[in-house]
Amino acid sequence: QVQLAESGGGLVQPGGSLRLSCVASGIVFALYDYGWYRQAPGKERELVAGITGSHYTSLADSVKGRFTISGDDATNTVYLQMNELKPEDTAVYICNAKSTIYRPAREHWGQGIQVTVSS
Repeated sequence: QVQLAESGGGLVQPGGSLRLSCVASGIVFALYDYGWYRQAPGKERELVAGITGSHYTSLADSVKGRFTISGDDATNTVYLQMNELKPEDTAVYICNAKSTIYRPAREHWGQGIQVTVSS
């Protein structure tokens, strides 16, 4: 059974930091690319950060310079380090795993975790 288990969310003041974790189980970790998406109320889901199986990373313009994505193959974990948080970062953050090595391609989603930035 595939599971993407997110943790690390919560309430933080503007300017603060949080680190989200996504632990993958039931998949071959190295064969997937991973992404952190977020969805705020009334808005579409957006890709915030991505990391490939070879650890190439990408970030949305809105979080460049503040967020960092990384992966640990030894623990099957993808991290999203979020610094200098702003109220507009408030959203449910969702971990995604996708592999095009398989036919058909395989994609899995976590349940999501709430991040609230407020004073």
